[in-house]
Amino acid sequence: MSTFLIDLSPSDMHSRLASALAIYVDAMRYPRGTEEQRASMWIEHTRRMGWKAVAAVETTDSTPDPEALSSARMLGVAYGYAGAPDQWWQQQVVSGLQRGGTRDEDIRALMTSYFELTELHIEPNAQGRGLGEALARRLLADRTEAHVLLSTPEINGEANRAWRLYRRLGFTDVIRGYHFAGDPRPFAILGRSLPL
Repeated sequence: MSTFLIDLSPSDMHSRLASALAIYVDAMRYPRGTEEQRASMWIEHTRRMGWKAVAAVETTDSTPDPEALSSARMLGVAYGYAGAPDQWWQQQVVSGLQRGGTRDEDIRALMTSYFELTELHIEPNAQGRGLGEALARRLLADRTEAHVLLSTPEINGEANRAWRLYRRLGFTDVIRGYHFAGDPRPFAILGRSLPL
């Protein structure tokens, strides 16, 4: 089997949404049925300014043509878009920074030009092969924003592959122990300057 990274257009994301969401649910250990709740949101995200998505796919052909890649089995997916003041996630982060006592000028400096790395997930049985880092690097290549920000569930001792990846890529703490509405787990907001 050979693994390839591919860019996804909005129409590719629409057609491969079921596979992408299945990976998301498995990687995040969400209950089955979460896919249906998230599908419309993922589609809405494809219309946001600066949206970009990439996937890792697997095929038996070591030199597949583009059509074969477009239907190859998906192992991982990542996407994001340019952050903006009217987005719920940015409003949550700004609120968290304000509650934590961050100065307004520091909040503006961070939140004026950033790429939100919204999702980065690898099928559990494909983890540990460097696919997460490869997807992150491809997704963030050539971004013009000053920063990249993401949220990830807090893990005791930061002891999982996602945390090790983010630290290896140079992400640092922006907010720790943040609670988003609708998820009982605490999350960390991490960020770093661009380019990667």
